[in-house]
Amino acid sequence: MIEPFNSKFLLPNKLYRRLSVLLAIRNKTRISQHQIAKLTHLSSSMVNNYMKELQGKKWITMSGKTNRTQSYHLTPGGQAELISLLLHYSSDIIQLYAAAKREVAEKIKTLCAEGVHKVALFGAAETAEVVHAAAKDLPLQIEAIVDSNPDKQGLRFNGLTIQAPEELKGKSMDAILITSFARQTEIQGLIKKILGDAVEIWTLSDL
Repeated sequence: MIEPFNSKFLLPNKLYRRLSVLLAIRNKTRISQHQIAKLTHLSSSMVNNYMKELQGKKWITMSGKTNRTQSYHLTPGGQAELISLLLHYSSDIIQLYAAAKREVAEKIKTLCAEGVHKVALFGAAETAEVVHAAAKDLPLQIEAIVDSNPDKQGLRFNGLTIQAPEELKGKSMDAILITSFARQTEIQGLIKKILGDAVEIWTLSDL
């Protein structure tokens, strides 16, 4: 389920809230306004206003007279509005991703200028995805990716298999780039415990 209302940086506006309400209805027709409010992080009064607006525009219909029997359905017009909002939302996200990729690429150039051309990534999450994408256009080779989370180990990541940090031993690399913004000091300590001072450790915030 797409949850546009979980963003920490994108301030919700009217279109954003409308999208979240339409998504909530699309994903679960038998849903109360209280549940929609909880899912969309809106107040019950705001949800009530949006429901009235959506009904007025004939984008949703309601059936049932009690909370137990009440259900909402998107009309063809509502489906079209949802798709339109999703496309605009996706376009904004793609533009933000492209901007983030450019910023990360500029940071990676600092590594390359220091003579670092082969790295292992520590942290298999969204930031690592951006780093991997940015590195494709630069003289930087990603040799391995590791993560402390056992649930991620063994999974594929852009052609590489996510490994345990202990697997860093014996790998040929110029540096380790920590792509996680959480627990960086702890991660640095773990790397030093495994490899000592045999390899440089960088974080994106260092660059």
